[in-house]
Amino acid sequence: MAVDAEKKRTVLIVGCGSIGERHLRCFLETGRVQAIACEPNAELLQTITERYQVPGCSSLDVGLAREDVDSVVICTPAHLHVAMAIQCLRAGKHVLIEKPLAVSLEGTDELVRARDESGKKVGIAYVQRFNPPITGASEYVRSGALGKIHQVALRGGQHFPTFRPAYREIYYNDRRTGGGAIQDALTHMVNVMEWMIGPTQTLSCDAAHQSLPGVEVEDTVNIIARNGETLVSYSINQFQCLSDNSIELHGEDGSVRILIHESRWDSIKRGEAEWTRHEIAPEERDWVFITQASAFLDMVEEKESILCTLEEAIQTLKFNLAALKSADSGQRVNLEEV
Repeated sequence: MAVDAEKKRTVLIVGCGSIGERHLRCFLETGRVQAIACEPNAELLQTITERYQVPGCSSLDVGLAREDVDSVVICTPAHLHVAMAIQCLRAGKHVLIEKPLAVSLEGTDELVRARDESGKKVGIAYVQRFNPPITGASEYVRSGALGKIHQVALRGGQHFPTFRPAYREIYYNDRRTGGGAIQDALTHMVNVMEWMIGPTQTLSCDAAHQSLPGVEVEDTVNIIARNGETLVSYSINQFQCLSDNSIELHGEDGSVRILIHESRWDSIKRGEAEWTRHEIAPEERDWVFITQASAFLDMVEEKESILCTLEEAIQTLKFNLAALKSADSGQRVNLEEV
C-alpha cells in the first residue's frame, strides 16, 4: 500500500557513489520515504538527482539544516563514518551507517553516548543478514536446533574486478579508508557469524595480496578463531573465477550448510541419512537492500528488526582490527586487546 507523501519520512543519503546510489534507489523502492541526495561532487550530484528525480545538496551541514530530514544514511568511506554519525545524532536524526562501522575504535564511545543522549536509532548496513538463505538458516540455528555448536567453517570468493571494476580508485585501495578483503568482504561474514553464534574472543589471521592488480591491500585471508567454545575458520579471496560462498555449522544434534551462491540452505539432524534442502527462489540483488531499508525504518518506528545494532558493529570492528593486527604481527590476538 502506498504511503501518502505527507506521512513519508525524508531520508538524506550522504555519499552518492555506487553504494550510496543503491541505498537511495532502494529506500525509494520501499515506498515509505522521500529521499535527498548529498554529494560534494557537483557532476555526480546532478546525475543522481536527475536520474531519480530527487532534490540534492552539496554538504552534510546543508542537508542536516533541512527541517524535513528525519534520517541519514552514511555512505562515505569508513574513516568518516563515526564523526558524521555523531554530527547527525546531535542534529536529532536517526542514522544508518554503511559497513564497516569504522577503521578504528576512536570515537566509538562518543558515538554510543551521542545515540543514548539523543534517543535516536543507529543501525549498521550489514546487508547479508537479509540474504534469504542466511536469514532462514540463522533462525534455525538460533532456535537451538543444532544443540551446542562445536565447529563452523566459512569459505568464499569472487572475481572482485567484475563486481567493482573501479576498485583501484575507491576506498578499497587503502586500509585507512576501509580497504582490503578483511574490512570489505570478510566483515560481512564475520558479522553474520557473530549474530548466529555469539562474539569472537581470539583469532589468528594470515592475509596477503596475491593477485588483484593495481593495489597492495590483502585480497586473500585465512583465519582461525574462537567464539566461546566454538572453533571457527574463515577462508576468502577476491580474485577467483566464479563467485561462491558457503557456511557450515556442526553441532551436537545436527548440521547446517548455507550455499549462498545457490540460494539455499540445508539441514540434517543426528540419525538422519540425508540433508533436508531449503531452496529459496533467487531474488534480484536490490531486494536485500530494499529489505534492509525497510528494517531500518522499522527500527526507527520501534518495531522488531534484525538490523545490525551499534554494539554488534563495534564487536565486528574489533574483529577487523584484531585480524589486521594478527596478519601484520603473525601472533594470535585477543579482541579485548585491540
